[in-house]
Amino acid sequence: MKPSGKIYLVDTNVILRFLMGDHEVFSPKAETFMEKIQKGRIKAEVITPVIIECVYVMEKFYKIPRNEISDTLTGILTFSGIINPDKRVLFIALIEYGNTKIDIVDCLLAAFSNTEKVIVSFDKDFHRLNCTYEQL
Repeated sequence: MKPSGKIYLVDTNVILRFLMGDHEVFSPKAETFMEKIQKGRIKAEVITPVIIECVYVMEKFYKIPRNEISDTLTGILTFSGIINPDKRVLFIALIEYGNTKIDIVDCLLAAFSNTEKVIVSFDKDFHRLNCTYEQL
């Protein structure tokens, strides 16, 4: 089956129903949809804010350990049909998040930083990450 020219923007609730399998009606639909993405039969973009929202819901509501969240979401980003211009940065941020106690947004900022993009913050956690930052 040839993929259509359509690119789907996947909402957080589709990813969560797929991962959690906790809704009688929505989870099977999400599973079918995500399997098509996984096999590359359709193209879908998971934008960065959706990944961040997934992290917060999985951590705060479902109480899933950080390393499992990191592994699960990086796994989704490897699905054949997933596109995201920031995929490399998201991998770095999710891995840092899974290996530290640092907030996902701070991990994302660190992953985006470079010699031309310097983080400015009052936070003191950035010294623990491989990034360019200046503390105010």
